[in-house]
Amino acid sequence: MSEILSVRGVGKSYASGHRALGSFDLDVRAGEIFALLGPNGAGKTTLISIICGLVRATEGSVTVAGHDIVQDYRQARSTIGLVPQELSTDMFERVIDTVRFSRGLFGKPRDDALIEKILRDLSLWEKRESKIQELSGGMKRRVMIAKALAHEPRLLFLDEPTAGVDVELRRDMWKLVRQLRESGATIILTTHYIEEAEEMADRVGVIAKGELILVEEKAALMKKLGRKTLQVTLSDPLGALPEGLGEWPLDLLDEGHVIEYVFDSQAERTGVSALLRRLGDLGIGYKDLGTRESSLEDIFVSLVHAPAVQESRA
Repeated sequence: MSEILSVRGVGKSYASGHRALGSFDLDVRAGEIFALLGPNGAGKTTLISIICGLVRATEGSVTVAGHDIVQDYRQARSTIGLVPQELSTDMFERVIDTVRFSRGLFGKPRDDALIEKILRDLSLWEKRESKIQELSGGMKRRVMIAKALAHEPRLLFLDEPTAGVDVELRRDMWKLVRQLRESGATIILTTHYIEEAEEMADRVGVIAKGELILVEEKAALMKKLGRKTLQVTLSDPLGALPEGLGEWPLDLLDEGHVIEYVFDSQAERTGVSALLRRLGDLGIGYKDLGTRESSLEDIFVSLVHAPAVQESRA
């Protein structure tokens, strides 16, 4: 699969001396959903702003669909659609007018059939004559997406696309993003909702302090870095863990009713069987066992907050 976006050695420093983005390399494949995860201040918005031509990089180069964003600005920018986190549009405009205007900004000829299709796909057609101020927050978010799609971009940036919307609408937006990908668009999304990346992304990039820590296929990442958690619900609570269990990294939870053991599910010896035998040897009875896989959120937290992992995965 060919790359639609190539970022090489891109960095951003400000006159104050603040280094917002380190030397950054990233390739995004045509037709994928790529999730960029990172805490506030990590550099996500700076990177997107550079790619979209809103901020000039201090060093490095970016090409979009083969067009350099500086030397071939018009061609590169016409390939990109951006849905910013903040709702920024004229609240007194009609929905259909603001979407048509966005298409015209890129020098595209008027295409009422295309605008109608976009609005119908986004469930906005019945609201086309409404002023934007009259819409709900979720509908306003859809208008922003419609504006970004009006000039038929091949690469769509969604910056926190479901920020501030309820769970039901969030899932509707996830469905919409998948439909956009199926129509041929490449999606890059930034999000604070880890389940959003876990639900939709083909690949995940983790950024912290302006540096790209890791880029990995989502499934491979979860398999490589994932852990399993075993919870043993005891028949009788313990006041403390006995010395006989010292060889396992255990936690005593729920006022002594639960022993928790986190282990590497890919290891040849997980230690689970030996732990259960030791419990029996010590006369510690249990009435229930439960396991769960590490989520993408667990992995994200471990990457961002564990320096040793950061260094090994960079």
